[in-house]
Amino acid sequence: MTIVVTGATGQLGRLIVKHLLERVPSSEVVGSVRDPRKGADLGIEVRHGDFDQPETLPAAFAGADKLLIISTAGDDSVRLRQHTAAVEAAKAAGVKHILYTSLTAADTSGIALANTHRPTEEAIRATGIPFTFLRNNWYFENDLGTVAGALATGTIANSSQGGRFAPAAREDYARAAAVVLTTEGHENAVYELGGPVSYSYADWASAIAEASGKEITYQEITPEQATAGLTAAGVPEHMVGLIVDFYATLARGEMDVPREDLRKLIGRDPVSLKEFVASAVN
Repeated sequence: MTIVVTGATGQLGRLIVKHLLERVPSSEVVGSVRDPRKGADLGIEVRHGDFDQPETLPAAFAGADKLLIISTAGDDSVRLRQHTAAVEAAKAAGVKHILYTSLTAADTSGIALANTHRPTEEAIRATGIPFTFLRNNWYFENDLGTVAGALATGTIANSSQGGRFAPAAREDYARAAAVVLTTEGHENAVYELGGPVSYSYADWASAIAEASGKEITYQEITPEQATAGLTAAGVPEHMVGLIVDFYATLARGEMDVPREDLRKLIGRDPVSLKEFVASAVN
């Protein structure tokens, strides 16, 4: 068995490799990375696989029984070009099973982030190769700035209109990916991953208040005010748009989809909001 993980030096990739090595010998795990020098500490074979240099990918994916394509960062056009190159290389390399880190309800969601994930899933299906989609909900870590801001100002202010979502910790998503990569029976499966409980940002305010002993309140503002606040805080322009769009998606209820898939895969309760916030505050 050979498992190839793209982006193995990234935040999620490193955690997935760590959990893979708890389950299988290092000889069965390969990292495909942009800069192999940065993967010297992973304890696995590292190959040069740059999504912006598609000619490097077939060799990076060679011999893969299972290939995990971790979605990249950037604007829609860049990400879709990179993902398409990876999918085409997987087919050329004779990969037997493609796994992909996608997004909650990627095939139906109106969130802007789905503009990359939906066509990537379609491209993978079109290869005819067995696939598994790991549709991750929000990451708790995406809101570390929210925690820091709340502690500094006493307020969480955004335009989510009380909408709820079911985030999970990056480590739990990594554990789930490692399980799927090292066990059988996941061909052509779609896992909607996230917490078994959904939360609003008012819940975040309560959890931060409890963990810190400070008074923290949630304040509803308009999308325009949210945009101005994020911009003033120095958030990059393209990220401002994605975050405000995320708030709008919460307001529509599209991320309020608590599921049991993650708990079943990792065999225990995922990290909860209170647990995550306590670790972030302390």
